[in-house]
Amino acid sequence: MGIGLNFTFRSPSRNHPSAHFHWGNSSISLVNTAARTLPPKRVITTKPRFSDKVFRAVVTSGGFSSLVILGLISIFLLINGLNTFKSEGFKFITGFEWYGPQLDAGLPAQYGIGAMLYGTIVIGLIALFFGFPIAVGAALFLSYYAPEWLKKPMVLVVDVMAAIPSIVFGLWGYFILMPHAEYWAKLIHKYLGFIPIFDMPAPAFSRSPFIAGLVLAIMILPIITSISREIFAQTPLDRIQAAYALGATKWSMIKSVVFPYGRGGVIGGAMLGLGRAIGETVAVYTVLNIVYDINIEVLLSAGGSVASMIVNKFGEASPEEVKALMAAGFVLFLVTLFINFLADLIINRTARKG
Repeated sequence: MGIGLNFTFRSPSRNHPSAHFHWGNSSISLVNTAARTLPPKRVITTKPRFSDKVFRAVVTSGGFSSLVILGLISIFLLINGLNTFKSEGFKFITGFEWYGPQLDAGLPAQYGIGAMLYGTIVIGLIALFFGFPIAVGAALFLSYYAPEWLKKPMVLVVDVMAAIPSIVFGLWGYFILMPHAEYWAKLIHKYLGFIPIFDMPAPAFSRSPFIAGLVLAIMILPIITSISREIFAQTPLDRIQAAYALGATKWSMIKSVVFPYGRGGVIGGAMLGLGRAIGETVAVYTVLNIVYDINIEVLLSAGGSVASMIVNKFGEASPEEVKALMAAGFVLFLVTLFINFLADLIINRTARKG
């Protein structure tokens, strides 16, 4: 006598599929009752309360207000500086001369910020050259080396530094830093004077772009340090533990895991610091001797930046020159905005990759 097992699947209806098992002369039918008893999908909807609507409106308006204020500032500067852009053209960016109309000589006004743009970039790069390594080193120390009893006070000090007014940094740089920086500038000139940027025709080391860059290096430390700490804290823990499991030391782990992961974010933080340095006004004006010409000798007591030029000229400027200064402010605004936007883009891309 043979025993057979047959299995068939029927679907009497789309909503009630069934299965039939045959064992010899016996059969068992299983009907899927889940489809029959499963309730339809429910859509939960709630009406927001009035307080929620008010809170959302306040938060939304607060978020858009910053964009509106930024747009109004740019429009104000552009409208007031439009005549200067039309009259000077591209020479406003590339020109090296800045003076009002000379009626006695019959010469029209010449407004060019090329030399000041050059000085702005040079001072910002000097600040980044000295401030970036110190800031990254401080971020690494706070993240991986500092004990807990020391970490919190140091983080507090870094945060407080970001709130110190720029005039305080300027006065500190003028009275405290400048005498010591002059000594280091003389040493640099003595041993590296064969390099054109460290050469100088006269021994005038005070109020130079070098000293202004040192002051700005101290000012951008909190920004780069805070951003670098946040980036280092996002390093995946499993990668760190894997490096330790392979026998890596702490420094080897930092080189092989932390630095590759946070490279983009650290670069973005450095660019944010550069944007702060480029837009700084009072501190640079305090420690820099303003000269309206390109100065390639960074140790020489001569230089300038767009922001310091605006402060220096604004008090005694004619109405026409005020409009030219607003045009210069608009150019500086665009440069700073572009650097900050690029830095934010790099930081966000690094966070998404992580």
